[in-house]
This record gives sequence, structure tokens and C-alpha cells, in this order.
Amino acid sequence: MPRDGTIMAEAYRQLQSDKAKRQARLELRTEEVYRRVPSVADIDRELRSTAARIILAAFEEERDPDEALKRLEESNLALQRRRSEQLEAAGYARDYLDDVPACGLCGDTGYLPGGKPCRCLTAYYAREQNRRLSKLMDLENQSFDRFSLTWYSDKVWPEYGCSPRDNMRMVRGLCERYVQTFSQDSANLLFTGAPGLGKTFLSACIAREVSGRGFSVVYDTAAHVFQQFEMRKFGRENPYEEDPDRDVNRYLNCDLLLMDDLGTEMNLPFSQSVVYQIVNERLVNRRKTVLSTNLSVDDIGRRYGEAVLSRIRGEYQIAWFFGEDIRKLKRDQ
Repeated sequence: MPRDGTIMAEAYRQLQSDKAKRQARLELRTEEVYRRVPSVADIDRELRSTAARIILAAFEEERDPDEALKRLEESNLALQRRRSEQLEAAGYARDYLDDVPACGLCGDTGYLPGGKPCRCLTAYYAREQNRRLSKLMDLENQSFDRFSLTWYSDKVWPEYGCSPRDNMRMVRGLCERYVQTFSQDSANLLFTGAPGLGKTFLSACIAREVSGRGFSVVYDTAAHVFQQFEMRKFGRENPYEEDPDRDVNRYLNCDLLLMDDLGTEMNLPFSQSVVYQIVNERLVNRRKTVLSTNLSVDDIGRRYGEAVLSRIRGEYQIAWFFGEDIRKLKRDQ
């Protein structure tokens, strides 16, 4: 799966930083034990010198190196037993000074044999990605278990044939299944409905869960997405923005793109071409997209063209949001 190089570099830096902190703590423990139990320091010095001494003797005496290695192993095991006994007698755990990697799979290198990222580095990646997503979304408070159906009326809306509450129960179930089974074969989603009905909230839930599984996730507003495409195309510079080339690459190549507030940007022909490029390229490359909009499906066709409308109708699963504006209901409480 494609991952953001900048985020991966930061994840690797954090992994190595934590490794260095563990090493520093081990050095402090070692200094403490050496002060309290000098015999352990003597054993460690002997362990460090044993290998060179035995191998040198084997070459000088022209003996079989296998025999020397066997003697080395036996000597080291005896010294290690003495060391453990000394530690235990002083009230420490037998492994108190062992340099044990946090990850037994990769030995804290972050990568498995063959170059594949280890699951420990993937976890660091997910945390860093969520930290960046949290600058745009309230990931801490926006989770499925905090999504309350009580704000939605249980009265049936005839035009939909069900109540807002029953509808949102189905939409929430759709989103929960989506994150549980997310893969290259997942559907694309379109959230459509009036403002204040939970589209952004459920987008945040999806972003949080999919990111936590190690996939590359990008969330952004449509207005900012179009701005970055425009800056790249026309070479406009903004010292307060990140590199537009890098951003556009992330939009097109991440595993999951969540684009919010589609339709709130200025209605220009350039916007139409950007939406078509995002929708079409991500479909061709089997990258998944969640679009959130206040526009109806027909409005999307009128605003962005039949080519976009055809792809959305044919390749997107549509979730309708209807009911009373929850933000207004909360204000009126």
C-alpha cells in the first residue's frame, strides 16, 4: 500500500528516538548496578574479553575453530549464569540489564528482511498520521461509540420511507462495516445531505479507524484540495502552505481520500476538471474515496458534468443524510 513519505520518515524518526530513550535508560540502570554490585561489572568485562581471547588462542595454537567456539559458548553461559545470580541476590530481576528490543520481529530496525515495513513501524506511521489528521478533525471525540442516534427523529419521512433515526442507524452500520473490511476491493462512498447531519463526524470516524489499520489516509476540504491543484497548475506560491505538488500526489495516491464539503468551492471550470481527475484517476488505480457534500446527486451532475455523475452513480455507494440540523438542536437545548 502507498504511504506518505514525509509521514513515514517522521514515524521512523520517532521509532529511533524511542529506541535511543530505551538505550539511555538501560545505560542508567547499568551504571546503578555497577555501583551497587561491582562483581556484575567484572563479569561484563570478562564477557566482552572472552570471545577475543578464545578465538586468538585457537589461531595461535592452530586448533579447530569449532572447538574454540564451543569453549567460548560454554564459558559465556557460565558467566551469564553467575551474572544472573548476582543480580538476583542484589534484588534485581535476572534480565534487568538485558538489552531486549521492543519489537522481536525486526529488532527495532523498523523493517523486516526483504525491506517490508514491520508492524511496529506501521503502528508509528498510524499514530503520526492520526496526529496530523487530528489537526483537521476531532478524532479524539469523533468515534463510532460517540455517534448518538438520539438526535435523529424516529418519525417516518414519507419521501424516504423511514425515519431519520432508522436511516442513520443503517448509515452508521455501513460505515462500521466499511472500516472493518477496508481494502482495495472496498466501495467508494458518497455522503449527501443538508448541513449538520453528521457527514463530517462519520468521515472522521472512518479516517480514524482506517488510519489505525495502517492505511494511508488523507482528509481535506474540497476548497483546499482545489486550491492546491490550482497552485500546482499555475505555479502560484503561498508561503503558508505546504508543497502543492506533494499534496496533489497525496490526494491522488493515498489508500483513502476523504474530501469534505464538495460544492462549497467557487463553481469554476477548473473545479470540474479537478473533480473529474480525482474521481477518475482514483477509480482507475483502485484507490478509495469518500466524498461528502450538501449537493444532491443530480446537483453533482449539473455542477461537475455527466462524466463525473456517471462514475459516481456506477462506482459509489450513496448514503443519504436527512433530518433536523443537529448543531441547531444542540444550540437550542
